[in-house]
Amino acid sequence: MQTLRFGYSPCPNDTFAFHALAHGLVEAPFRIEPVLLDIEELNLLALAGDLDLTKVSYGALPRLEATYRLLRSGSALGCGCGPLVVAREPMTLAEAAAGRIAIPGRETTAYLLLSLAAPALADLVEVRYDRILAAVASGEVAAGLIIHESRFTYRDHGLELVADLGDWWEGETGLPIPLGAIVARRDLGDVTSAAAESAIRASVEYAYAHPEASREYIRAHSQELSDEVCDAHIALYVNEFTIDLGEEGLAAVAGLTRRAARG
Repeated sequence: MQTLRFGYSPCPNDTFAFHALAHGLVEAPFRIEPVLLDIEELNLLALAGDLDLTKVSYGALPRLEATYRLLRSGSALGCGCGPLVVAREPMTLAEAAAGRIAIPGRETTAYLLLSLAAPALADLVEVRYDRILAAVASGEVAAGLIIHESRFTYRDHGLELVADLGDWWEGETGLPIPLGAIVARRDLGDVTSAAAESAIRASVEYAYAHPEASREYIRAHSQELSDEVCDAHIALYVNEFTIDLGEEGLAAVAGLTRRAARG
C-alpha cells in the first residue's frame, strides 16, 4: 500500500481533525506518514514540493498552484477567527505598522492580510508563531501579528489588541477568511487526490462523531495549553468549511487570491 507524507500543524484543530486518518480509523487506499510542523515550515516544504499532502497557508496558495491542487476538505476557514495584531500599549494599526513588528512568516495568510490592511509596513521580524507573544511582552518588538491559540492567551501576557484582521477582511468583503488549506501534490494524480479528499473529510466527520477519541493526541502535541484553550481553538477553527469548502468557501478563496494578486 502506498504511503503518503501528510503535513499538518500540532495545533489542536489539526490534531483533532486529522487524528482519525493518522491512526487508521477511516478507510483510505494509502497509509499516512504524519509530518507535524509549524505552518510556515509546512509552507516552505510545500514550495519545495516535499510533501504529498499538506496544510498550507492560503496566502501561499498562488505560489503553489503549479505543484499542488486544493482539496475541498480539511481547510481552516471561517468568521471571527482571523489573525490579530497586539502590542504592550494601545495604538492604531498604522502606528503598529510603522514600528518593529513580529510576523509568523512571509508565506502565512496572516502576513498577507496585514500587508493588505497596512501596506506601509516598516520593520518586519520573522518569529515562530508561538514565540511572538513573548517577543512583544519583552519589548523586543513593538507589536506582533499572532495566529492560532495565541488569540486566546495574549491578555495573559498583559498585551492589548490593536487590530483584528479577520474583522477587517469580513468588513471589506463580506466573506469568511480563508486561513489554512489542504493541498495534494499534482503528481499524485486524480484518483489518489480524490481518495485523499474523501479520507480527510471522513476524518473530520469521525472527529465530530467521536470528540473524545483524539483527546490524548491533542494533549500530546498542544504543549502546555489547557483543555479549555484546546476546546476553544477547535471550536473556532474546525467547522462546516473543514468538512467541505462549499461555494461560499471557494468564493472566499478566490477573493483572497484576487486581492493578493492586486497587492
